[in-house]
Amino acid sequence: MDAAISAAHEAPPAVVLVSAGASHSVALLAGNVLCTWGRGEDGQLGHGDAEDRLVPTVISGFDAPGITSVICGADHTTAYSEDEHQVYSWGWGDFGRLGHGNSTDVFTPQPVKALQGIKIKQLACGDSHCLAVTMAGEVLSWGRNQNGQLGLGTTEDSLLPQTIQAFEGISVNMIAAGAEHTAAVTEDGEIYGWGWGRYGNLGLGDRNDRFVPEKVSSVEGEKMVLVACGWRHTITVSSSGSLYTYGWSKYGQLGHGDFEDHLVPHKVEALKDSSTSQISGGWRHTMALTSDGKLYGWGWNKFGQVGAGDNADHCSPAQVNFPEEQKVAQVACGWRHTLAFTEKKNVFAWGRGTSGQLGHGEIVDRWNTPVIIDALSPDGPGSKKLESSAAIPFAAKIWVSPSERYALVPDEKVAKPGDVSARGNGADASVPENDVKRMRVSS
Repeated sequence: MDAAISAAHEAPPAVVLVSAGASHSVALLAGNVLCTWGRGEDGQLGHGDAEDRLVPTVISGFDAPGITSVICGADHTTAYSEDEHQVYSWGWGDFGRLGHGNSTDVFTPQPVKALQGIKIKQLACGDSHCLAVTMAGEVLSWGRNQNGQLGLGTTEDSLLPQTIQAFEGISVNMIAAGAEHTAAVTEDGEIYGWGWGRYGNLGLGDRNDRFVPEKVSSVEGEKMVLVACGWRHTITVSSSGSLYTYGWSKYGQLGHGDFEDHLVPHKVEALKDSSTSQISGGWRHTMALTSDGKLYGWGWNKFGQVGAGDNADHCSPAQVNFPEEQKVAQVACGWRHTLAFTEKKNVFAWGRGTSGQLGHGEIVDRWNTPVIIDALSPDGPGSKKLESSAAIPFAAKIWVSPSERYALVPDEKVAKPGDVSARGNGADASVPENDVKRMRVSS
């Protein structure tokens, strides 16, 4: 790996995938190279310390072979080694979201022993919970569960992965996790939702929570093939490439040209003539990639995370422009920032940057256009060398409980069923605007 890194200033390893959390980012590069950047205070970068990184930095000492998937939660990260059939996780451990059987923070990638030997099709991470779909179509979940988002029929947190029994006999193809809700698409093209549903983000026609997966009514007879979750909204794509959204829309994150919540899947008419090939949901914004390589964004845009060249909220899809009209290969939404890489293997970032999550070597927001990440891109203007962490063991760190590290944020005031005044543009009375972590407030 060291040899590959030393030559990176001439030709960075090709990017395979990107993912984004609340304030950190990750990229998997060819040659099994994993690099992270942004906020590191909870160990979510995996470098063995709590330091922020302002540029992509290779995780030294993590030599698990055949990494095929890396997914960010809000303040933690997971990865899957196909060669070992092993899931790894690291970062903020509260509520058991790392799956290690405790709530301890972890500062370097550690194996989730309960998943050893299980062939995983897909991982999904929300704010404080995680899920895995096995190659057999079974679903396991772990972490925070105060609204039933684990789908286990209870509201008890789970420190270890547990099988969702409600899917017995049903083969799941894909899962997605939001803040406190979860969605799934089955092999038969059915959508399921469970967890926190106060904005209709479960797609079940009401604002009630569900503790076990419940099937969403069929949408115009279409079969669904993709699903993604924002903080409190859900996005899905049919086999025909049609895009549907539902849930919270105070900031226009549903893309329907207004700011009204939708309690069931509703087609995004603005993209009806395009075939959507990939979707991603941020805290309050949405991104969609079409089959012809065009990227569209909409929703909350205070930090320019939509990529439309301004910081005004967009309630309809706006195309994101790239240098030389490069076609986009993948997109990933963080809470307030967005990542994408193009078919030319250039990586771009835009939006909130105060923790270095944009990877540009600075702590400023980027509003106008996507900015290339020099160290990861063959067209990077400075040909910067890809940095590597020192891989210092962090076993001696004294763990401090999150309640002592962070201010408590009151729970959000949510809409009650039938409360029309709380819908759409004006529904979130207490959603935090800053980067303070949201904590469960004991009653």
